[in-house]
Parts: sequence; structure tokens; C-alpha cells
Amino acid sequence: MNSSPNTPEPTRRLFFALWPTEPIRQALAEIARSVVCRGNPVSARNFHVTLAFLGPVDARRRDCMERMAAEVEAEPFVLRLNRMGCFSRAGIAWSGASRTPQGLISLVEGLHGRLAECGFIPEKRPFTPHVTLFRKARVESGSHKAVEWAVDGFCLVESSTLPTGARYRVLRRWPLRDDP
Repeated sequence: MNSSPNTPEPTRRLFFALWPTEPIRQALAEIARSVVCRGNPVSARNFHVTLAFLGPVDARRRDCMERMAAEVEAEPFVLRLNRMGCFSRAGIAWSGASRTPQGLISLVEGLHGRLAECGFIPEKRPFTPHVTLFRKARVESGSHKAVEWAVDGFCLVESSTLPTGARYRVLRRWPLRDDP
């Protein structure tokens, strides 16, 4: 069956992210269990740091974005997650860094710059690297036992909304290079 020219092309809800290893997920899950918080806990399998939320993307734009992601030049870095915070308006309790490493800043700026060539418009609010631990939550800000995450790549992730909650699936990965 052929689609008519007026039929919209199917899209997928996508974002670029840092995707933690299993030991990092477990360390963050331990932090979440230690926090006194009323809210809905996020499954450890969904822990990530969003670099660029793309929203619904058709196949043509996805191809462009994947080509641009491959051109991003950034070096590996260590992300030290050591503080709890809350986006109170959104009800998001998170673990984040008290200091954003230069490598992460370079990665985000490089990725956003490349994605602009595909029509991506980044959010205007400042980038706050964080891993969401709870939704519909309130938590006091403060420090927690540090989780040292050696970041050596980033990925493209598909987000699906199911009756049981969000499901994320890594579609593709790119390594960070020591000598960009």
C-alpha cells in the first residue's frame, strides 16, 4: 500500500544522552533509596543525562542528526554526581554535579551546534546535567555520597510511553575521543 504525499511520515520520540554503565546505575539507585522523598521513583534502567531532547523526529531528520552526532569532537571526562536537587515546578528530584566538567560543556555545545544544521533548536534554559531519580516529587537540596562516572561516549535514545511508564531504548552510540 502506497502512502499519499499528504500522509505524514512516521516519527520517533528521540533524545541524545549519556547512558550510565550498570555499576553507575546501581550506585545511583543506592543514592535514591537513601533519600527521604515522596514521589514516584524512576527505574534504574531509565537513568540517564539528557544532552539534547529532540522530540518527534522523522527518518530524514534522524539520518541528518546521526551524521552530525558522528562529527562531534569531545574528549572523555569524569562526571561527579554529588548533589541532590529538585526542579520544583516540574516535580523532578535529581542527582547532579556541583561542578559541570569542561568536557561535558564541550560535548553539549558541540552537539547542539551540529544538530542546528538539521533544524534542531536547543532549549533556552541553561543546561543542568542531572539524572532524574523521582518524578512528582519534592526533596531538599543538598550533597550526597559522590558517584564518579567516567564518561566515554553518548547515545541516541528512543522514548516510548507505555501504560507502565516510560521505556527508553538506545538506538546508537558514539565514542568520545581523547584526541578530537
